[in-house]
Amino acid sequence: MMNIIDLAFKRGQIEKRPLLITYSVCGDPNKKKSLEILKSISEHVDLVEWGFAFNSPTADGSDIQNSTYRAIKNGINLKQTFELVKNYKKYKNSKPLILMGYYQIIFHYGEKRFVKKCKEVGVDGLIVVDLPWPDNKNFAKLCKKSSICFVQLIAPTTTKKRMKMIIKDSHQMLYQISMISTTGKKLKVSAKEIIRNNKMIKRINPKKNVVVGFGITKKTIPSLKECDGLVVGSAICKAISTSLKRRQNPVTKLNKMVKQLKGKTK
Repeated sequence: MMNIIDLAFKRGQIEKRPLLITYSVCGDPNKKKSLEILKSISEHVDLVEWGFAFNSPTADGSDIQNSTYRAIKNGINLKQTFELVKNYKKYKNSKPLILMGYYQIIFHYGEKRFVKKCKEVGVDGLIVVDLPWPDNKNFAKLCKKSSICFVQLIAPTTTKKRMKMIIKDSHQMLYQISMISTTGKKLKVSAKEIIRNNKMIKRINPKKNVVVGFGITKKTIPSLKECDGLVVGSAICKAISTSLKRRQNPVTKLNKMVKQLKGKTK
């Protein structure tokens, strides 16, 4: 039986388009507004990634770091993150939610306790940036037992041998990092190269859904529509920063922006 993430990809395949996946930081610019933003953009997205704030986000560029700083400054913590996830999942138009963050917080909280809590509040998937294969094997198994999709990362530098092992141990969704960089940098590789790497992953196991992240913007989406899904993160966080700077309502701004992004996937 298909779960909620599988069903989202199935719809994308039927409509012959990549899924639009957005990333934002839970608690940015504050707890209330971050929930309002997520609810607002949900009418246009297929999956949502919500980052749980961490004070040393080593894989992230300045836009996501700024979002994380605002969230922490406004008092967000893991307990409140779980509460907000639970609140969001009660929303009638909620989408599959993937919680994304760093392992130190999970380790401190306790792996089993963390996964159990994720299941309780309605988390559908997890991405742990700094917990690579094979170190993530036990944690991935915990997730699978709770029917939570643990999303493995594949980098441009991943060898084919290692790639096969990662894909074998993966759940239904894989995250292809487009380039060697922190988030938010301009795409430094061609769309052809990204598609070539994407097809190589798909050939190993065509049943796995492979999404692409890093450098995905309104300009780059049209040339990457062959992928199963595209993740827009830094552009979302930057738009929140810009709207705050201009004293605009970030909820309205993000709704309009994400609607435009969705249009580019068709």
